[in-house]
Amino acid sequence: MAEAYPAYERRPRRRGRKVLVTLVVLLLLLGGLLVVADRVAAGVAERAIADQVERELAKQQARSAPPQVDVGGFPFLTQVLGGRYERISIVLTDAQGAVEGNAVNLPRLDVDARGVRASLDTLRSGRGDVIADTVDGTGTVAYDSLAKLLDRPGLKLGEQNGKLVVTAPVDILGQRLTVSGTADVTVAEGNKVALRFNDLSAEGLPAVPLARTLLNNYARGISVDVPLPELPFQLTVRKVEPRPEGLAVTADARDVPINQAG
Repeated sequence: MAEAYPAYERRPRRRGRKVLVTLVVLLLLLGGLLVVADRVAAGVAERAIADQVERELAKQQARSAPPQVDVGGFPFLTQVLGGRYERISIVLTDAQGAVEGNAVNLPRLDVDARGVRASLDTLRSGRGDVIADTVDGTGTVAYDSLAKLLDRPGLKLGEQNGKLVVTAPVDILGQRLTVSGTADVTVAEGNKVALRFNDLSAEGLPAVPLARTLLNNYARGISVDVPLPELPFQLTVRKVEPRPEGLAVTADARDVPINQAG
């Protein structure tokens, strides 16, 4: 009888461990289901935002590959209940806008909206404003598109050592010469890029004042303010920078209704 007593006491401990293991498994399963539900809800929101962006691009007579949308922050459902979202990122690739009838290619445009405010009723009904505290955008304008806006046959733009470089065939005093040089690039009012070609040269340029005058006139003719295509989300260009892949554009906006792009 003395040996059977300890065996009798071990059974409740085993039952306790089984109950604890079962409880942990149930909590893990419940947590997994909540995570899945959270991600499903975020996915629905991302598709809805992507559809809205496509519609707004169409209104601007622009196009791109299907937008890639990511709703940041976790959990998503608590953000829905609070009516405020940490971050919404939108990536547009192979985008194309129009400027004065010419197509302008933007291989990539990244948009990052922070502090997005949207009530649950707005999400349910689709009515009302979805406001972002800040929207930042970075994009790239293809050099061939920018060159077309200058409307000079044979003109080509590129980047070298962080500077915008140009080459173009030009007729000077009956000779066909290749002009080359660099430009200063800045932001001009109205979402325009100011190009100022101050240092052009041409191999074989006749050593006469008239030849230099004609070359300077050509430089002034391509030193213009080039308009960029309308950017979504009221983005205003703040900085432009020549890079090997194209002209990098940085833009931003404040207190923007992101459900009414443009």
